[in-house]
Amino acid sequence: MRTKEGAIKEKVKKILAEVGAWYFMPSANGYGRSAIPDIVACVNGHFVAIECKADNLKPTLLQERELNRIAESKGTGICVNAENVDQLKDFLRGFV
Repeated sequence: MRTKEGAIKEKVKKILAEVGAWYFMPSANGYGRSAIPDIVACVNGHFVAIECKADNLKPTLLQERELNRIAESKGTGICVNAENVDQLKDFLRGFV
């Protein structure tokens, strides 16, 4: 059974709320920069950007570049999919 990206985003938002994070979802309307992660969050003072993918999909090369640029700036850029979304809460608790 396939897991849709929207279902992953909903799980991520629920987890972010549970750990007390502030977050928003940048609008993908064609006017901004390409490959910005789906969810941008602040978890106990730490910048976290999350790219959400369906099933076990990985980020595109352009998305990977953005996640790497975030890491180079001392933020956290991660990709979450159906295989690892359940581990996200434990990962984020490392910031709390």
